[in-house]
Amino acid sequence: MFSVGMCARYQSNPKESHLIAAKWILKYIKGTIQYGIWYSKDSELSLIAYCDADWAGNIDDRKSTSGACFFVGKNLVSWLSKKRNSISLSTAEAEYIAAGGCCTQLVWMKQMLLDYGLINKAE
Repeated sequence: MFSVGMCARYQSNPKESHLIAAKWILKYIKGTIQYGIWYSKDSELSLIAYCDADWAGNIDDRKSTSGACFFVGKNLVSWLSKKRNSISLSTAEAEYIAAGGCCTQLVWMKQMLLDYGLINKAE
């Protein structure tokens, strides 16, 4: 997903390296078509999230990229990869911003589970 997004940034003025990257992505997808995501129907409804960030990982503008994955019980239900709008001054700042975004998503997911009546207010 991240690689596709990176290639899409250059679609108005692509170079040969972008075409090579696009072909590599398609080759990768073709080789992984048999993979899938397994969901357990007897999983609990606890919310779990993992997040990470790279500090100044983009060589074009030195902005950080953060990513997260969200589980309901054992089941992966959402994931994200986002290039940040601002430049972090340290690794700690990049991680802190990523954790804040992750918590925002978790609060939203908990509210959705409450709205659908799948969990109690006390959980």
